[in-house]
Amino acid sequence: MSAREEILGRVRSALEGVDRTGTVPPAPRITPVADLVGRFAERVEDYRAVVERCSEADLASRVAAALPAGARVVVPPGLGVEVPGARVDDGLSAAELDALDAVVTEAVVGIAETGTIVLDHGPGQGRRIISLVPDRHVCIVRAAQVVADVPDAIAVLDPARPLTWISGPSATSDIELNRVEGVHGPRVLHVLVVD
Repeated sequence: MSAREEILGRVRSALEGVDRTGTVPPAPRITPVADLVGRFAERVEDYRAVVERCSEADLASRVAAALPAGARVVVPPGLGVEVPGARVDDGLSAAELDALDAVVTEAVVGIAETGTIVLDHGPGQGRRIISLVPDRHVCIVRAAQVVADVPDAIAVLDPARPLTWISGPSATSDIELNRVEGVHGPRVLHVLVVD
């Protein structure tokens, strides 16, 4: 008897006499808070990211203010805001992207409970590499895109699209638990929440 057969046999034995016709109770859900956008902003800040709320009218000026003076910036095709002097990604190589200082993208969804931003790399979001190589990522999230939790996000995401889930600036810890930022992604995350 193989290990697999042995394990499955034990499971079958444990399930003998169990009524399998009943319904499975739904998984417990986190009760949504009244201010999802406020919760989202708090959670994103918990990850050491900068979060600003602004109006659609102020968006272009807030994007410009989030970028260091003289920064070399890349933007994806279809970005919904003008970024003066930015280079539109037309298939830049990793080396070309590494020479740039920042990227500005939009997001497809923001998750309030976890402070996570999700990109599905559609228009305004670009290829995955442009959100990972430059040292600063300025990401635009509209209030209507913020959902309560991960199950709500999964419900609106297309599983056939590539997804990048971002929870704060890139960070890792070495064996002595010393935090190091920017090893495998942007060192700075600046989120603009458009109300």
